[in-house]
Amino acid sequence: MSTVAAPQGHRRRFHLPALSGRQRFALTAALVVLAAIVPPTIFDQGSRPMDIAVLCAAYACMALGLNIIVGFAGLLDLGYVAFFAIGAYTMGYFGSGFWNQAGNGEGVSLFVGQPASDLPGYHFNFLIVLVIAVFATTIAGMLIGLPTLRLRGDYIAIVTLAFGEIIGRIALNGDDLPVLGKVTAGRQGITPVDKIDLPFTERFQALDLRPWYWFALAMVVLVLFVNFRLRDSRLGRAWIALREDEVAAASMGVPLVRTKLLAYGTGAAFGGMSGAFLASYLNTVNADQFLFSFSIFILAMIILGGLGSIMGVVLGAITLTIINFYLIPDVLNQKPREWFNLDFELAQLNFGIFGFLLVIMMVLRPEGLLPERRRQMELEEGIGGDDAIVETRVP
Repeated sequence: MSTVAAPQGHRRRFHLPALSGRQRFALTAALVVLAAIVPPTIFDQGSRPMDIAVLCAAYACMALGLNIIVGFAGLLDLGYVAFFAIGAYTMGYFGSGFWNQAGNGEGVSLFVGQPASDLPGYHFNFLIVLVIAVFATTIAGMLIGLPTLRLRGDYIAIVTLAFGEIIGRIALNGDDLPVLGKVTAGRQGITPVDKIDLPFTERFQALDLRPWYWFALAMVVLVLFVNFRLRDSRLGRAWIALREDEVAAASMGVPLVRTKLLAYGTGAAFGGMSGAFLASYLNTVNADQFLFSFSIFILAMIILGGLGSIMGVVLGAITLTIINFYLIPDVLNQKPREWFNLDFELAQLNFGIFGFLLVIMMVLRPEGLLPERRRQMELEEGIGGDDAIVETRVP
């Protein structure tokens, strides 16, 4: 009997302990309770940290939606900003004075209180707008999925990128289209946008961010519930089979057309929901919000957290949101001037910083911060014993 050491250069990777379904549910519930209690307790109601917490929750919803398309089904989507734009403009159409001639100039309101009910334009209850946004983005997601049904890999990315750019150009130049007329307000933007006005509660205020945070957290809980249920369902297994090998999935009876369209439609719905919320929260819908870089920003959250990992995507969304909206602009922005006497601000390089972080992740931990177990096993397949001792018999 002799022993042969495993090949050098392979490092042992950290593996999270496997949890049962009840343990995962208990852990997730505990994290949600902590998230609902801790930030509103330790931060002032209108403070910058509360603003960051609201954005973290909103972007987590959006990242979880893209994770269904990219992480579950393996369909690379570089135009996800389009669904953010559609959801935001839905809120702008039905929650502002954009259509100021509605109701003969007197406005049309539906289940909203004053002063919105007395203003020109369409003013619908936010829950109704949310349903409209989900419906509109689901249809848009399926429409974008149609040209990709016969495509794979990079070609899917090109088509989705084109779709995102088309929506972005319409948002920018839609204030005077040849046939449709005024569809957007371009860079001028649709503003102000109605604040959330839920039944039996006071209208949300700009100086008290706690209701905004709790509502965004409720959206995260809803999206998490749907993600977990879908992942463990027959449809979720079909998505994973599609991601692993499309030809093998088709040969096993997976309906490729329906499976792909459902992935695009479901992921787009969550993007539209977050878009409507952010339009109300930011009080504006502006074409400059819908740039290609936003799609990369959301995609980076998934890569950082772990493709296909639900809780990993949430962690990635929180991490990049804090880096982009707090660490770079508020903490490190002036450091190049102070430390190296360089005449620029760090905020000008934010996407370069994200790119550097992604390169580091691909080198050191390509499976992500909190990887899905199946994905982790895929990436480590063929590595060998990871410094283990391999025994071989010598005759």
